[in-house]
Amino acid sequence: MLFTRTMICLLVCLASDAQSQKPSAAAKPSADKPAAADAKSYVTAVAKTGDDMAALLTRYGLFDFECNVAKFLKLNNLKTGSVIKAAATYKLPVEVVAYNGKSIRTTLDISDWRVAKRIELFNHSALEAGLRTDNFIQTKRLWVPWHELNCPPSIEAASITPLAKERVVASANTGEKSVGGNSRNFAIFGKRHQHTPLISNKLKGKVFYIVSGHGGPDPGAQGQRAGHTLCEDEYAYDVSLRLLKLLLSHNATAYMIVRDPNDGIRDEEYLNCDKDEVVWGDKPIPLDQKERLQQRCDIINEFTKQHTKAGIKDQTLIEIHVDSRSHDHKTDVFFYYRPGSEPSHKLALHIQQVFLTKYLKKRNQRGYTGTVTPRNLYMLKETITPKTVYIELANIRNSWDQQRLVLKNNRQALANWICEALLTH
Repeated sequence: MLFTRTMICLLVCLASDAQSQKPSAAAKPSADKPAAADAKSYVTAVAKTGDDMAALLTRYGLFDFECNVAKFLKLNNLKTGSVIKAAATYKLPVEVVAYNGKSIRTTLDISDWRVAKRIELFNHSALEAGLRTDNFIQTKRLWVPWHELNCPPSIEAASITPLAKERVVASANTGEKSVGGNSRNFAIFGKRHQHTPLISNKLKGKVFYIVSGHGGPDPGAQGQRAGHTLCEDEYAYDVSLRLLKLLLSHNATAYMIVRDPNDGIRDEEYLNCDKDEVVWGDKPIPLDQKERLQQRCDIINEFTKQHTKAGIKDQTLIEIHVDSRSHDHKTDVFFYYRPGSEPSHKLALHIQQVFLTKYLKKRNQRGYTGTVTPRNLYMLKETITPKTVYIELANIRNSWDQQRLVLKNNRQALANWICEALLTH
């Protein structure tokens, strides 16, 4: 997303005091006058290669609100599950309004300063991120995200209510749990990112187990950067969460096996190392390595058996790690698969091919050298899930590779590409 850490803090703090002021009749769009709505001016964006709707809207900080998704589909005459075409131009749920040169509140005829402040921050952050090239104060072109004036208040309230006070219910179509009575809010992603709109049914009926490496008493590999310690388990966890959110947005049944009670999706460069991770069922993670790995295998195998008994054959285990090699060793994302398993081998090759395509378009001079090899790792040989792929994201000790981890856009890209491979396999 385009939001900086400071912006996120400001938005959450501003929103937590009160719900957004409803727009006046003058500012509120009329549902019975489609011609007037069509006459409005909206920000447009060109889709990048590999973009789906989630990736495009996430880049502009719009994906966490379901009404933004609905508006995007309507503006572009698309249906749920429609494919986004590379290089095509799409209207975004961001209205361009003539700024009166005095204030955002008087421009939009609203009284809540919190809403006005969030809109101001949205415009400034879009400029900083290079998503727009002009300052609205100078050009009098104010960008107004659709959700600020048009989303139901309950949606915003759900995104800022303390999770501990919310009612937790089992979701009907996912392995995760929804919160606040909304089947598309998932507490595991954190307050800001918990809302996960359904954008397609492409993965309906498919089951995924997502395992981020290490956790609890074991931080995994460690690296140093700018005086900060990088812990493998934290960066693997963040990429895993981002992947999980994408899978759920395509209606998959997906289980996050390793879980952190207070670390949702994070946008900071340096993720704090902690030891409070647990596994599914809120079970503590053992210190002994074999015991720790067997605990995860038991959970995954039990779910695999249950889903197989229910007639679900398409089940996939994705395990995400960060490698550790010498400081001067650059690595591309590489893959291991279960020895002797053709389904695992084919899936690993397909993910590799997606990464190869992406990397060649982004840095064709250097190329891509990520490998696919069989390996007798414990989690590969002791699980029974039909398709199993083990992914190493980077060398945590190499300064070049570290950029793949510390930059939030790179972490999101990793999740996007893995998800694209799973969608097209």
